Amino acid sequence: MTINPLARRVYEAAHITGTFTLRSGVVSHEYFDKYLFEAQPLLLLDIAEELAPMVPDGIDALAGLELGGVPIATMLSQVTGIPARYVRKAAKDYGTCRLAEGGDIAGERLFIVEDVVTSGGAVVDAANALRERGAVVDSGICVIDRESGGLSNLQDIGVSLKALFTMTELKNAAEQ
Repeated sequence: MTINPLARRVYEAAHITGTFTLRSGVVSHEYFDKYLFEAQPLLLLDIAEELAPMVPDGIDALAGLELGGVPIATMLSQVTGIPARYVRKAAKDYGTCRLAEGGDIAGERLFIVEDVVTSGGAVVDAANALRERGAVVDSGICVIDRESGGLSNLQDIGVSLKALFTMTELKNAAEQ
């Protein structure tokens, strides 16, 4: 089995153990703290370069989800030249009152960018909210799929999400 050296680097940078309650409510004894890999500029750049070929043609903007998807979308924007939008969990109730910052989204084909997907709940919520505002959302990427049904849940709402790494791949990389 060939191990991806980037998978090992992500694992070494971000894998921590303890007791953690995930967004889905599930309790886990291991966690990938995405901020630990997102805060390392060279590692983040290498991740973005690996993600870049996964972005389909015809995308108007990358939609980085608050908060973990924002640094990834920003770096991916640098690598691909595709503009980024920064998607809040809820629209502001002051100022511009926007759900997404960085430009208009109505009529735009957006590509979701997320850090870690477990059940996919945050991506489902974001995709639905973006669609309500006139965006076309049918695909996206994440760095880590925890293999807990998220990709299937997204397929159910018409979003094809691909992962750079699965939990299994990251664990296998750490064992080599």
